[in-house]
Amino acid sequence: MKKLFALTAIAAVVGGAHAQDFPGGKTITMVVPFAAGGPTDRVARDLAEALRKPLGGASIVIDNVPGAGSSIGAAKVARAAPDGYTLLLNHIGMSTIPTLVRNVPFKVETDFEYLGIVNDVPMTLISRPTLQANNYKELFAWIAANKGKINLGNAGVGSASHLCGLLFQSATKTEMTPVPYKGTAPAITDLIGGQIDLLCDQTTNTSPQIESKKVKAFAVTTPQRLTTPLLKDLPTLQEAGLKDFQVTIWHGLYAPKGTPAAVTKKLNDAVKVALKDPDFIKKQEGLGAVVAADGRIEPEGHKKFVAAEIAKWSPIIKAAGVYAD
Repeated sequence: MKKLFALTAIAAVVGGAHAQDFPGGKTITMVVPFAAGGPTDRVARDLAEALRKPLGGASIVIDNVPGAGSSIGAAKVARAAPDGYTLLLNHIGMSTIPTLVRNVPFKVETDFEYLGIVNDVPMTLISRPTLQANNYKELFAWIAANKGKINLGNAGVGSASHLCGLLFQSATKTEMTPVPYKGTAPAITDLIGGQIDLLCDQTTNTSPQIESKKVKAFAVTTPQRLTTPLLKDLPTLQEAGLKDFQVTIWHGLYAPKGTPAAVTKKLNDAVKVALKDPDFIKKQEGLGAVVAADGRIEPEGHKKFVAAEIAKWSPIIKAAGVYAD
């Protein structure tokens, strides 16, 4: 018994020393469960740079592990050593994995330490340029007159545009023909060319097309109108009559379950410093994103938010009968 107590005491001392020294010159790997070059990858690289200073100049490398609605990359982190050196930067997919992916090898709500929400990216509802509607009232009239004939594009099952499209169909009580693509770029190309009718995607992807007038923009998916010059005149879908319609593509940071509390605190403290970094804020604004500044930047607030998002998306995904695996 004395030997066991002694070993436990030694482990506690070593763990405390590790936490004080963390990251101690070792490289941190931030897993991004999507391909390089996409919106989440860009957020991760900006965040990694902003975290370096509050983590004592630590080296942070990005590891892109795409596939299965972001569950492959998330599983890699869930299995990693709980020492703070392997982190996950995931978006709204963290709340859809439990319903969207079959046989998930981890539990979102219990197999990770939550380190804070990083940002929110608004979305816009856009159409092909030749659509016979110029505002949301005309759009809704067109939708009502063309039920069963509407093609709704998305960037693949589980993508942000797919989720927004599911919610839009549910809110309008209209079944549309989903047209999945391997990414946003080909979907927007076909939207511009008139091969599909509608698309709901992140401002990161849609703003250039809206600015060049290659597509028509009808509304944003945030509770309030956006303040950016390009999109400030677009109404919200709530204003358009879709009560409680709200979709933002948020990003959060996670560590494996069991990471020492002192290490998770150090990481969360670093996140909060990074979110106030002027360069990080400027880069996020350039992506059309809003840096988090509410209670979700705290681990408990982050966890409660994800649980609420799971409850929101689960019935919508089940009703659609779609899976990402």
